[in-house]
Amino acid sequence: MIYNMVHNEQDAWDLAQDGFLKAWKSIGRFRGQSSFYTWLYRIMMNVTIDSLRRKQIGGETEFDDSVALSNIDPNSSTTPHTTLLPEDKIAGDEIRARIDAAVARLTPEHRAVILMREIDGMEYQEIADALECSIGTVMSRLFYARKKMQTMLRDVYENL
Repeated sequence: MIYNMVHNEQDAWDLAQDGFLKAWKSIGRFRGQSSFYTWLYRIMMNVTIDSLRRKQIGGETEFDDSVALSNIDPNSSTTPHTTLLPEDKIAGDEIRARIDAAVARLTPEHRAVILMREIDGMEYQEIADALECSIGTVMSRLFYARKKMQTMLRDVYENL
């Protein structure tokens, strides 16, 4: 989840460590009202969103073209490996890069709900619990995130 939010393996490891440290320090405040997974996920998500917010330079918008993805180490355990034909691989890589760039341009809140729902497969209630918001807020954020993604990627899906 963290890697999908920050697109940088080293930053993801650092944020995971920060999240686990924060969880360790606050374990006494875990009330058991939700599952431990949801509680820990919420901490990790909050640490990641806080980090993304701190990195934003004042005045930048989510559609700033200067935002770019970091290079991904091809030997990384998080890099998918496939055996496609070269032309299919190039087309797939281009589409994946466009999708990653579009996700990176979303606000941290919109990026979080898209990744939690579409990548992690979480249910609306789980997302609401993890983000400490209502299901209506989750649905609204998903709607607007998908609408922004659709606008940014219109040329990709119209040419498929």
